[in-house]
This record gives sequence, structure tokens and C-alpha cells, in this order.
Amino acid sequence: MIRRDFVKSSLVMAALAAGKERPAASPRAAESTPFPKAAGLTKYVSEFIVNAKYDHIPADVLELGRKSILDGFGLALAGSASVMAPLVRQYLQGLGVSGQAAIIGSGMKAPARFAAFANGVSIHADDFDDTQLAVAKDRVYGLLTHPSVTTLTPAFAICELSQRSGKDFMLAYHLGVEVESKIAEAIDPRHYNDGFHSTGTCGSFGSAAACARLRGLDAQKTAYALGVAAAEGGGLRDNFGSMTKPFHAGHASENGTVAVDLAALGWTAAPDILEGALGFFQAAGGGFDPGSIVNRLGNPWTFASPGISIKPFPSGSLTHPAMGEMLGLIRKNDLKPADVEKIDIGTSHNLTTTLYHHRPTTGLQAKFSMEFGLSILLLDRKAGLNEYTDAVVQRPDVQEMIKRVNFYVDPEAEAAGFDKMTSILKVHLKDGRVLPGHADFAKGSPPNPMSFEEVADKFRGCAEFAKWPRDKTEGVINFIKTLETASDMSKLSGLLTT
Repeated sequence: MIRRDFVKSSLVMAALAAGKERPAASPRAAESTPFPKAAGLTKYVSEFIVNAKYDHIPADVLELGRKSILDGFGLALAGSASVMAPLVRQYLQGLGVSGQAAIIGSGMKAPARFAAFANGVSIHADDFDDTQLAVAKDRVYGLLTHPSVTTLTPAFAICELSQRSGKDFMLAYHLGVEVESKIAEAIDPRHYNDGFHSTGTCGSFGSAAACARLRGLDAQKTAYALGVAAAEGGGLRDNFGSMTKPFHAGHASENGTVAVDLAALGWTAAPDILEGALGFFQAAGGGFDPGSIVNRLGNPWTFASPGISIKPFPSGSLTHPAMGEMLGLIRKNDLKPADVEKIDIGTSHNLTTTLYHHRPTTGLQAKFSMEFGLSILLLDRKAGLNEYTDAVVQRPDVQEMIKRVNFYVDPEAEAAGFDKMTSILKVHLKDGRVLPGHADFAKGSPPNPMSFEEVADKFRGCAEFAKWPRDKTEGVINFIKTLETASDMSKLSGLLTT
């Protein structure tokens, strides 16, 4: 099937579902559509993982990765103070496991697989971690993956336990991000549109890629590890707005360590798990675009194009252009809640069918609510970790303001193309004026990136939320600034644990 036909068919059905509480599934591909042929694809991916070198990664890509790495560690600290973290630690204690890999934000240690799981849940707990929008022929079709969480946590656990260098860690991390992101770009949009959460599915491949490189597997065993990871991966978008969405990320982080441990022992799997007639792309998507992955790994690196976004708010990234624009209008016009009659926010259907919690009652639901994001900014002039809580969402003034936000599909935003997250604001004031706003991209996105110091400030905020000591906070920032010179990644553990 031609890639644009994938996009067209899934967009039609999503548009019909735009006004419903939950997005409808996209249509099935026609039975007569031939499945794309890409013989040797899994072998190509495996050889890339085995043969890539640190020196192959451009300097600008390394610098972009450094910001996402710092961001990820900060979110692990913030997530260690979430409601999920004590449940995860209680779960691990109940297993009776012992190990030496750090559970970030605590004094607990565990085997690498469980440390990767716990830290992965923490990084994704607040939905504040970086994102990648997969594209097809320069059009974003909405398949989101969170690439750092699933690669950073297993790579850190392995590097910590084996006292590997900063360069070893950075190489494994970038390989994981690259493999995960390119697989996400290649799979038919039906995968995401029908309900799969790609961070849990595609993220398992990223974790396996990072772990396979650090464990020194050859190409054949790496292919087997990818086969095991494909069998382990999972995640359903119906869980968005619940604790199970972060579970998807934590489980994907763990999956790669398990897959590689088994493959290293001689465990076998299908050697063509990606392109096989009964493999991942067929079963999970019904098809894929070979041109998005064949000969594309590291060419260009995903960090370079289409890029990775670092979030300015702890919510679904599709809310961020509108929220940034709203905050600007509030500050410029000194808006007060009493001044506002209603807020119109028009976007493409790609946003309305993902941000489907229109009347949220919990902090987790609010992360996928455009209405809450705009309302809390108007009421409190901020939308940070302390705002996305059950108590704040349930405040009477918040619930009342949410009712005044009209979130709809706007033809202009729809026509702008899916390479943008076009958000058109109209703030109707009680004195009759209408304040317009328009944004295509958010702060932290590739067109409007954060500097390292801006990411460091976000890290400081996350550490403060976790009540982390200031000296350790600055110690982590300084460590990541010169990460490539670190001889032993285990030295970072002391700065991230009690």
C-alpha cells in the first residue's frame, strides 16, 4: 500500500470520530493490498546496532541527545515522588529480588531489568518526557513515541553495573532511540490509530537495541533479541489517563534487558520479526513503509530530523502549542478568569482524537485534556507538576472554567498539514473583545528548541519537586555536561539515590 493511502484512510475515520468521547478505530486495509517486501530488514537493523560507532554520531546529534538524557534523569527524580513510585517499590519488594542497579530517587537497588522497569515508570509517570512524532513524506500522522524513557533506563542500569563509560552509554542510548523511532515511523498509522501505544510496542525494540549493543551480542543474537522484544511489547491507548500508561513505558524498558539476556544464553526467535509475513509490522499495523527505515538508520539520525521534542508542560505534547500561546496571551494582556467569557481552541482532528478527556476528574486524565491545560493557565498562570493533581483538577473553579473551553476541529488547522500541531485560539472576553492566538509548534520542539540551560532549569524544577538535595542536583547537571568524558557511569548513581 502506498504510504499516503495509509494516512488518507486513517484520517477519514478519525475525522468522523472527532466529536466522540473516544477515538474510533481506523479502517482495515483492503484484503487485496499486498504486504510490502523488505527482505533482510531485521538483519539490516541488527547489523546497524552491532556495527555503529560513537564517532559515527554527528556532534549536533550528541548535543541534542545530551539534553534529552538530562531531561530523562530529572523526570526519573520527579516520578520517584509520584503516586506510582511507592507501588512499584512495594511490588519489587514483594518479589524478594536483590541487585545492585539504582532505583532513582530512592535507596533501593534491584537487578537491571527491574531497575529499568521502575525508572521507566518514574520517567513517564508525569507524562513530561520527550517525544517523537513519526512522519511519512513530511507529514506527521500522529504516531507518538517517547524514545528516551525506554532506552535511557536499561542502558543506565547495564552501564552502572558494568562500570561502563559515558561514551558507551551515549552510543547505546542513541542506537536505541534511532531504532525505536525509525520503526515507529515505518509502521502503518493504523497501529497507533487503532489503539496501540507505540512507546510500549516500538519502545521495546529501542530497549533491546541499547541492551544488545552494551552486552556485545553479534548480529544473529541481536536479531533474536529483537524477536523476543517484539513478543514482549504491548500497550493500549485506552489506558491513557491511568497508571497503566507509565506501565507501558516501564515494561518496554524492561523488555530489552530480558530479550538480550535470553538471546545471550542462546535463546532463539524469528530472524525476520520486522518484515516477516506474520511478524511485527504485519500483525501490529497491517503494513509498513520500507522507505522510512531501509537504509535510513543514522541517515539522518532522528535527533537531526524530524527531531525530538522536550516538553515544557507535564501533559500530552499535543496540548503544548496551544498552552504556550495561551500563556503568552495571559501575560501580554494581564488576563484574569473573570475577564473571560469562553475560549475557542481549534485544531486538526489529530489532536481532538488523542486529547479525549474533555471533562477530566483526575490529574492523570488532565494530562490528556486540552480544556484543563488552558483552564489551569488562566486560573493559576502556571501548569507544572503541582497543578496536574487530583485535588487541583477537582477544584470547583477549575471544573467551571473547563466548561467554558470549546475544543473543536478547525478547517484551517486541518488544512495546515500534519507536520504541525496547529492550534487556533480565540479568547472571548466579557467586554466583547476577542483575543486571537495561533501556534504551530511548542517551546522545546525542533523548530523552537530549549537550550541546555533551559533543560537544566527544568531538571532543577523536577529535582525540587522530589525534594532532592541541591548539591546532588547540580552534581547531576555537571556530570551530564561532560558525559562523554566520564570513565564510569556508576559514579552518577550516588547523585541520583539516597
